Formats: sequence, structure tokens, C-alpha cells
Amino acid sequence: MVGLDDTVVVVGASIAGVTAVEELLGLGHRGRIVLIDSDNAEPYARPPLSKGVLTGADKPDSAQLPPLDRSRVEIVLGDRVMALDRDGQAVRLASGRAVAYGGLVIASGARARTLSNLGKNAARVDEYVVRSLRDAVRLRDAIKGASSIAIVGGGALGMEIASACVGLGLSTTVVTNEAPMLRQCGTWISDLVTRQAIASGVDIRINPDGASLVRCDDGQPAVQLADTMLHADVIVSAVGDVPNVEWLENTGIHCSPGVVVDSRCRVTDNIVAAGDVAAMGDPFCRNPHWSNAIDQARVAAAALILGDAADELIHRPYFWTDQFALSLKMGGPAPFVGQPEIVDGSVDDLAAILQWNESGRAKGALALNKRIPISRLHRVAGNPTPTPR
Repeated sequence: MVGLDDTVVVVGASIAGVTAVEELLGLGHRGRIVLIDSDNAEPYARPPLSKGVLTGADKPDSAQLPPLDRSRVEIVLGDRVMALDRDGQAVRLASGRAVAYGGLVIASGARARTLSNLGKNAARVDEYVVRSLRDAVRLRDAIKGASSIAIVGGGALGMEIASACVGLGLSTTVVTNEAPMLRQCGTWISDLVTRQAIASGVDIRINPDGASLVRCDDGQPAVQLADTMLHADVIVSAVGDVPNVEWLENTGIHCSPGVVVDSRCRVTDNIVAAGDVAAMGDPFCRNPHWSNAIDQARVAAAALILGDAADELIHRPYFWTDQFALSLKMGGPAPFVGQPEIVDGSVDDLAAILQWNESGRAKGALALNKRIPISRLHRVAGNPTPTPR
């Protein structure tokens, strides 16, 4: 636990970091709060990056989060945290500055994994990613002068990028080692997304052996698929993420597959973690979704102030994506298995609420192009209902 007058350092100005700051203030924290991020931009939301920001329909600053009270929060941007000194209770920044803390929130998030990371870009082809605001703007500018794009990765991010690009008139190909979004969402939703993507003009290439980037004899980049060479003006990697934990090396903190935390998002009594960098459960796993980052950040901040009196995290899986004229809001532990029941609406009309059941109990739900309160979706999905304090 930390005192209400102690300094709290928050590493990472993502939604998890910003939410943790807001929760600390809401709990009556009076001391200094320092929010640090290596990004130069004011804190922003990531979901719009692969949608309106990428297509140019929305300006980059439209993704900004509501501003924090600068009279209460010191925000340090453009300065990376390089190391943690647990004994001295301080973080060291790239600028050489050391910031002491009484409490620490680890919300350093994750960065895009690339084919270069996976050793499948020996030619050093310029591969684009969409993780940061700068990434989205860079790709937006690149596709303005392009006629074709290849996206390696058929998860939600890859398919959102494909949706944006085919909507802009680019010849769009998705290369994936399995059906789109199969691992994330299950067969039924994967089939739905695949049909819509193909109907929209996306070429989907499934290659279980994966893909690599090569440079052709004419100097142009291409995606190598077994015996097939796929040429495109722009190549995007959407092959997952890597937690930002290098600054925690040699600290004794367990960082595989992310910063391991307990049911209150604690690492120690005065160190907590939340968001894409945090791992919890049995087995330990990360859950890099927007709603999870918010829920974890609230629990983590409360645990810093209240200790064991803070509520434990109630895991209520929720995830959404917009692509190919589909608005998909999912509740429950995906991937969903089997065929769903229609609770409301019509699948043929692409407007329905669906429920998956197992042994007579709800195990998941999907709102397909349907406006629905999140609380109702959780009920349909069988997600637990938090108990008010």
C-alpha cells in the first residue's frame, strides 16, 4: 500500500495508465503523480487508429483521450523509461533523469511484433505496422500513393486494416496462417468475417506455413508464400504484439508472458501493473483488450491505496471490432465453440444478438450490428455481475 500523500509514478500513458491516474484521484490521492511515456503525442486511444485515422476520415487528434488535470498530474512525454531501481524506488529515464516513487503503476503496454522480429524479413523490407498514432499516420500517408497492399496477419487488427484499405479502393490481400479471426473468435464469427471480406473485394490467402518478406530482383518488396510470390506497393505486418518489459530486466519481477500480477493486479505492495503488459490467471496470460485495460487499471490503482481491502478483478471478457460494414461486440470467453442461438434480430439481415451455450449455460454473446448496452451484453454472455461496494 501507499499513502495518499506518496508520489505515484505511472509508466505508460495508454488507456491503462490514464485510467489508473483518474482512479487514484478519485480515491482521494493527494500526492504527486507523474505519468511518463516515450510517445511525444498527448495520451490517445488506440482503437480509432486502424479505422478513421487510417482512412483519413478522422484527424489524428480526434483519438486523444480527455485531458488530465495538469495541476495534479505531471505528464512527461517523449522520454523512455530505461530501468527500474527497486531498492532506491526510482525509475531512470533515457534523458538521464531519475524519478522517485512511493507507488509504481506499470502500464508500459506492448509494441507491434513484426516479421523482422520473427526472423522472416531477412531482406530488411520496409514493413508497416499500426500500433502507435505515428504508425497510423505513416501508413495513411503511404497508401495515398499506392494501388495495392498486402497485410500479413488475419486477426482483428489485420482485418480492420484490410477493411479500411479496400474501402479506399486499394487492391487488398490478407495473408494468414489460418482463417481470419479464428483463434480470437471461433469458427462462426470467422466464417462471417471471411464472407464479408471476400464480398468486399479482399483476397484472402491462407498459408499454414506462414509468410516471409523478400526483395525481388527489381528491388521491390514481396511476400513469399511457399512457391508463390505476392507483390504489393505496401506491406503491413499485423502479427501480434510484444510486451514492453525490457526496462524491468534484473529487477526480480516475473515478466513472462508479461508482468505477472495477483488478483488485485499487484506485483508487490507498492508496485502494480495493468493493461497489455500485465499477465494474470492460471495459466498466466495477457489479455490485450481495451475494456480489460480499463478494468485492470481501476483495480490496480485501488490496490495501491487500499491494499487487501480493494476489490479483486472480476474478469468480464469484452471485445469489439468494426470492419466490412460489420459492428461486432463480443462478450464472454472467446473463442466461441459451435453454433449460436438467435436471441434477437436476424442473421440474414446482419442485425442480431446471438448467444453461445454450453451445458445449458450461457458462455458468450455477440451483438451483430445491434446497439446494445454493454451491461445487457454481459448478461446475455453469462459474464459475472460486479457487486457494488
